[in-house]
Amino acid sequence: MLNNLIFCLDAVIPIFMMMILGAIFMKTKIFDDVFVNRLNSFVFKISLPVLVFMDMGKSDFHDIWDGKFVVFCFVATLLSIALVWIMSFFIKDCGTQGEFIQVAYRSSAAIMGIALVVNLYGSAGMTPLMILGSVPLYNMVAVIILSLFREDNGPVDRNLIFGTAVNVLKNPIIWGVFAGLFWSMTGIEMPKVMDTSLTYIGRLATPLGLMALGAAFDIKKARESAALAGLATFMKLIGLGLIFVPVAILLGYTGNRLVAVLIMCCSPTTVSCYIMAKNMGHDGTLTSSTVMLTTGFSAFTLTAWLFVLKTLGVI
Repeated sequence: MLNNLIFCLDAVIPIFMMMILGAIFMKTKIFDDVFVNRLNSFVFKISLPVLVFMDMGKSDFHDIWDGKFVVFCFVATLLSIALVWIMSFFIKDCGTQGEFIQVAYRSSAAIMGIALVVNLYGSAGMTPLMILGSVPLYNMVAVIILSLFREDNGPVDRNLIFGTAVNVLKNPIIWGVFAGLFWSMTGIEMPKVMDTSLTYIGRLATPLGLMALGAAFDIKKARESAALAGLATFMKLIGLGLIFVPVAILLGYTGNRLVAVLIMCCSPTTVSCYIMAKNMGHDGTLTSSTVMLTTGFSAFTLTAWLFVLKTLGVI
């Protein structure tokens, strides 16, 4: 388990360092507000959709297909969203409510998930199927939530519903998801030139997004949302796992399937939450605080989860 702790720290500390670098660059005037806004726009419109496309498009679902597992991941994700939505009813500020819902359910499933499963089992295992069952739903619901729960929205009427549907259809991440799914289903091998070029672009999403997050982080505003960020962090790293990991065990999922479920429920909030929140008219303070908290604590909570599951003999 010491090796697992070291692995988690190796995975998490560089992420946190990118955020700190962004804050330092902002403090030393290397970054400014205009540059950070353009950086967010580039990551949201270009780099992140390419990353999602590559994650989905390069996975060979035909060899490892398990329809029941995909359905379980989809249903668990849907129920997680419903649960945190119900929990958010006490939040009076509309924009803050939207941010809370997104950060409390949306995991870093692709990046953290594949890395952890490969480290434990030597291959991605069932993680691509977990991604298929959860990540498209993550992204589509995030667009809907962030569109509906905005400060400048009026009452829920036909115009708001239509505008929300348009935002979903226009969202570049959604296009990345469906393009990746389509490519994966064709079974066409990606040309080397295309693979290398898109990989370069996709790799920019995480470091640039993290630095933009750190640059925009306002500790004074973060203190105002500390309680909500703490609640969202608990739900993201522990609460949802306490519900769905035991259910997965009862359904007979063990080994890399169970670890994939663990990642789906209990990995840190993905940095793309912040990028989407800022680009869709939200303040982003609660989101950035939760991303930082979940990223920092996940090294210890994931290690604790792995220790318990290993002790139970299910992984």
